[in-house]
Amino acid sequence: MGSWITMLLLLLLKFMLLFTKHAESSSIVRYLPGFEGPLPFELETGYIGVGEADEDQMFYYFIKSESNPEEDPLLVWLTGGPGCSSFFGLVYENGPLAFKVKAYNGSIPTLFSTTYSWTKVANIIYLDQPVGTGFSYSKNPLADIPSDTGSAKRVDEFLRKWLAKHPEYFSNPFYVTGNSYAGKVIPAIVHEISNGNCICCKPQINLQGYVLGSPVTDPDLDTNSRIQFAHGMALISDELYESMKRSCGGNYIIVDPLNTECLELIEDYDKCVSGIFENHILTPKCDSTSPDCHLYGYKLSEYWVNKESVRRALKVVEGTTGKWVRCKWSLQVNKDIKSSIPYHKKNSIEGYRSLIISGDHDMLTPYVGTQDWIRSLNYSIIDKWTPWMIHDQVAGYTTTYANKMTFATVKGGGHTLEYKPEESSILFKRWISGQPL
Repeated sequence: MGSWITMLLLLLLKFMLLFTKHAESSSIVRYLPGFEGPLPFELETGYIGVGEADEDQMFYYFIKSESNPEEDPLLVWLTGGPGCSSFFGLVYENGPLAFKVKAYNGSIPTLFSTTYSWTKVANIIYLDQPVGTGFSYSKNPLADIPSDTGSAKRVDEFLRKWLAKHPEYFSNPFYVTGNSYAGKVIPAIVHEISNGNCICCKPQINLQGYVLGSPVTDPDLDTNSRIQFAHGMALISDELYESMKRSCGGNYIIVDPLNTECLELIEDYDKCVSGIFENHILTPKCDSTSPDCHLYGYKLSEYWVNKESVRRALKVVEGTTGKWVRCKWSLQVNKDIKSSIPYHKKNSIEGYRSLIISGDHDMLTPYVGTQDWIRSLNYSIIDKWTPWMIHDQVAGYTTTYANKMTFATVKGGGHTLEYKPEESSILFKRWISGQPL
């Protein structure tokens, strides 16, 4: 027993010696491997320590607005998962860089500039959270597993410390943004920031609202709505849908094991949709290792980030992270926020603006389920369901509510912004500037 304790103490000492010299740091990155020439925007990467004794080191990518950084809004972007790096948002959804998709030959994957980046009109902090995601790490090898509520506190602390180091952004309108599983945590973060602004002597954040893309809100509600969505998209028959409603009573998640009829109908449903790619039902399922597959581009990010030259360029602290993965699905997280609806209610009372975006071909968190929880907030409709347009063509539909919440679908969109980046960008730019959609 004594030798075991000694080994444990030595292990802890090793970690302390390794990490105590790593103070919070940030660096301006002007060149990136795979991108020709200097970056046409200002990129900063770094770490901010949060938690007890700053044990959690949160890694971020900060990109200045390409328009008017002194006055443009400041956003923090959180990718879902949980466990997916915010780098996903930067290169696949709404950032100024993207990968040129071609078969990997061992060399550095090629990056190019996008036209649809939200950084055209906003300053964005892409944050790897919770700890263990991307390049964020903990100094404490015995730290408790992260939780939804804990993440809300950690992000709030990160933002106040980041702003203290970047005081020129204190007056910029601030928004919390993200997609997918971040939809569970972001409303809690908004609530945490709002409460923190009321505490004496804390740095004030100019919080104005939040933006969610295809948000996970209440897992039971989200999942149950897939059956209604599948019926509306002609993926299951009228007869099967009506039978499921009658036999299962609208609950397809926790079914009474004695209700054999419902269980058999769910099996029929699963067979009908087994060949559907839920993130975007129009996209075929395919092998992500094939360059012909739409998912192959995800592999390029892992090839790129794990190059030593890339890690040096990003100023990643050596020895803190092993192989980088886009989404660390093995990351243990205490999902202690069952539903984010109560937080939406609190944030509505506080008067914060919100934009809820749903790709209308997303079957992971279908727009019909999102509509249901928005309606459950019981706010009256200010602007009824109406198309929003791009070049005289319908790009989606939108409804605005009395709690300053705008719901908007993106026609042909999926679970993430990557399926319709141009349309999503125009939608965001109109909303953030207060223009009619």
